[in-house]
Amino acid sequence: MDISTSPVRPSRSTTALAHRSIWRAILAAAATAGPLPAVVHADDIPNLIGTWVGDNNTISDKKGLKSWKKTILITQQTDRRFRGHFVYSAGRKDFFGVIYPDNKSFTWVASDSKGYNHGRILGPDHIAACYFEPGAEATAGCADLTRQKK
Repeated sequence: MDISTSPVRPSRSTTALAHRSIWRAILAAAATAGPLPAVVHADDIPNLIGTWVGDNNTISDKKGLKSWKKTILITQQTDRRFRGHFVYSAGRKDFFGVIYPDNKSFTWVASDSKGYNHGRILGPDHIAACYFEPGAEATAGCADLTRQKK
């Protein structure tokens, strides 16, 4: 019988040794990988409802550098989804948004807006909300906001 064409079957001891080696490698990798990220539960979703007040600082070619006090009201929240509004020089802006699964980032949009607002939850009563609008009216700005106590 030609050895080069005969099927070779590993012995049971060789197979067991290989499995143990694989498991040792997996355990060693897991031990050196560090802690696993925490699982986020629905109970952990931050509540954004409230009145948020702070300084808004923007920049644009047409209006230059501007700063003013901004007040945002978030009036409804269902799980990660929320609604609110704010009042500014051109009137009232209603918006809706979502909190990302990391429970730290959020984005909101308005049906009559050319841009979007991306934010970060910095603490239970502290957020930053930044607006970006491309095009002829391009502008960028951020508001550092604190939730007002009732």
